[in-house]
Amino acid sequence: MAGKKFQSEAFFLFLFLLPYIAVFCNSLPLSTSSRWIVDQATGKRVKLACVNWVSHLQPMIAEGLDKKPLKYIAGKVSSMGFNCVRFTWATYMFTRANYSKITVSQSLDNFGLKDAKAGIARNNPQVLCLSVVDLHKAVVNELGKNNIMVVLDNHVSQPKWCCSDNDGNGFFGDVNFDPKEWLQGLSIVARTYKDNPTVVAMSMRNELRGALQSKDDWRLYMEEGATTIHRENPNVLIIVSGLNFDTNLEFLKTKPFRVNFNDKLVFEAHWYAFSIPREKWIAQSNNICAYITRNAKNNYLFLIRGNNPFPLFLSEFGIDQRGVNEADNRYISCLLATAAEYDIDWALWALQGSYILREGKANHDEVYGLLDINWDDANNSSFLEKLQLIKQINQDVVPNHPTYYLLYHPLSGQCVKFCKTVYLTNCKTASRFDQHQDGGPIKLAGPSQCLGVVGEGVGARASNDCSSKWRSVSSSKLHLAAPSGPGKFLCLEKNDADSTIVTKKCLCMGDNLQNAPSCPQNPEIQWFKLVPVNV
Repeated sequence: MAGKKFQSEAFFLFLFLLPYIAVFCNSLPLSTSSRWIVDQATGKRVKLACVNWVSHLQPMIAEGLDKKPLKYIAGKVSSMGFNCVRFTWATYMFTRANYSKITVSQSLDNFGLKDAKAGIARNNPQVLCLSVVDLHKAVVNELGKNNIMVVLDNHVSQPKWCCSDNDGNGFFGDVNFDPKEWLQGLSIVARTYKDNPTVVAMSMRNELRGALQSKDDWRLYMEEGATTIHRENPNVLIIVSGLNFDTNLEFLKTKPFRVNFNDKLVFEAHWYAFSIPREKWIAQSNNICAYITRNAKNNYLFLIRGNNPFPLFLSEFGIDQRGVNEADNRYISCLLATAAEYDIDWALWALQGSYILREGKANHDEVYGLLDINWDDANNSSFLEKLQLIKQINQDVVPNHPTYYLLYHPLSGQCVKFCKTVYLTNCKTASRFDQHQDGGPIKLAGPSQCLGVVGEGVGARASNDCSSKWRSVSSSKLHLAAPSGPGKFLCLEKNDADSTIVTKKCLCMGDNLQNAPSCPQNPEIQWFKLVPVNV
């Protein structure tokens, strides 16, 4: 009888642990190797292709639970092709009892959120009696059941919308940013999730900023924060953010970050279009793209190069999903070209189509959200298609094959294919090209075919004639041009009517290929990038 009782208890224990066993098999501890994130056990590359999901605002409740069941949302993340969630938390949620012990129901009542409470009662009634901390853990566990890795991001100290220079959460010593309490929070969260293999990384702080910023204080506290996390949970990656809203790590060129567990360090950056007016983007798209790409390389992308490289996690980027912001529309093509070229890890802002409460407004719409305000459908399905190339691993730690190139069109998210015609298709089935020397032919890998110019407005050709010599032109270096008669050049362009590639006069450039100082045309349709692939 005792044996049967033991077997029965063991069986139920197995059932209880089964989801965690399954997660463990798919989310083994991660480490780093040079500039890559890898599976610690096998050394194989693991690429983080994440979406941000917010849980740090005043109610301290994962957004969307008033609109859809938790299981549905976690499944949606997976079905949209993401393998990871950057999941936010506020320090006070874990360090202060009057925040951590409050239930979901009480939190909603405190802010008079009757409609949100009714929505959660319909969609997720089981969470109303949970504390906000237990709900946070429940969301992580549900993501794990869907084989979604989680990066825990300390977004703010006081639960609220982020970010401004003077919101009290910006830098160590601000009114709501006590370094000791921050370290306490990192310690608690690292310990809380220590035995949960779904959590593969912890990001120490979102968008450090404000008047108190200091490189010396940054180094002091961030090194102490990294050590605190590693001491509590040596399995997780530790993600280190920079200054000026996560846009600047340039100071690491002269003095590196010093801890004794470099195989767990990842650095992060944010890249948005906010700082440049729409009018400048419209008038000077090539020049602005060149400018912001140069800044990204100088301020953080340099970390993946050199003698002591580290992985870089582009933990926030995104656009107005309605398609009405022309600065966003042009910036994203520029960013995707660079993200594909460097094959970096990333997290898109954002999953949520709405906020339970943001800046005093209930049911606030998120125009940067992938999902609509009711969390039913994608706000912009064509945008998800643009992400296909950067979701996949294109460069590996130890390549199994020589390096080839895909000819990538970031505006569409597609790549060039040679057949009877030259056209755009899914990057997984696109043609591979040999390495291109600027001013030389673009040659198909294997067969001796090259990309050629026929004439103005005519489809580009694939043939054995390799006389067309292609140059990267314009300040953005995203136009590919070849001569077409004396003193005349034509650029690759996606045909408006279909997916074929034609050659036309280079937009925003003169016949001598000099950049026009101002250009009313949108050159994105002619933006192409040769992206290295060795898998």
